[in-house]
Amino acid sequence: MPTLSPEPTPRPRLEPHQHRQMAESFGADAERYDRTRPRYPEAVVRRIAAAAPGPGLLDVGCGTGILARQFRAAGCRALGVEPDQRMAELARRLGVDVEVAGFEAWDPAGRRFDAVVAGQAWHWIDPVAGAAKAALALRPGGRLAALWNAFQLPTEVAQAIADACRRVMPEAPFDFQAMVRPPLDPYQGLLAKAADGIREAGGFSEPEQWRLAWQWQYTREAWLDQMPTQGLFTRLPPDRLAELLVAVGAAIDAIGGGFTAEYTTVVVTAARD
Repeated sequence: MPTLSPEPTPRPRLEPHQHRQMAESFGADAERYDRTRPRYPEAVVRRIAAAAPGPGLLDVGCGTGILARQFRAAGCRALGVEPDQRMAELARRLGVDVEVAGFEAWDPAGRRFDAVVAGQAWHWIDPVAGAAKAALALRPGGRLAALWNAFQLPTEVAQAIADACRRVMPEAPFDFQAMVRPPLDPYQGLLAKAADGIREAGGFSEPEQWRLAWQWQYTREAWLDQMPTQGLFTRLPPDRLAELLVAVGAAIDAIGGGFTAEYTTVVVTAARD
């Protein structure tokens, strides 16, 4: 009597903070990352700074110091924590003090801050352990603020990227069609996990969401320059990355050589009790 082969055991789905190789891959081209990644709206930076009880700020997963430099321009003193030595070195060259460590293992050594912020980085951190460490590093009334730039591309460009990703990266465990959905849809899970982590860690007020919509104009060259800095593509072999960029470039050419991206900066924030 024939026997059936056992069904393969599905691999457990990793949370973003468990994708350590991807989380620490952005330093492969730190200069491109700093040059091409969008900044955060000044109004959002100033709102966070105004909600903190003082100017001392800790930037978690600071990367090349993009957000830290924006807060410094708003009158804050910023210290960065960054796990990637390559990103940290560039941040230092650009004037940001950085300590190299994963945030969960980082030691505040008795220091207290008025705000702990994370720009486009909190999903790479365990949401409960990260919130607990932030509570340890914040003085009473201090502000935890995790922020993301969620964006939506024109449908033609987003669909071209999704189609090319499925062709070039068939083994990747991602829903590429999410690129075509409204900008905040793919972020809802991240936002909920961040808020739940804050609640579970304790010591904070009820998390809030702040949002600000804005737009940014991209030329074909500017978008193709930024794409290799995005987490899905930082470890893609050069030949496959080139194939992807050719397909996306053709889609942008078909709509006139440039486009407007719709951005929403969203902040998950809570105050230290």
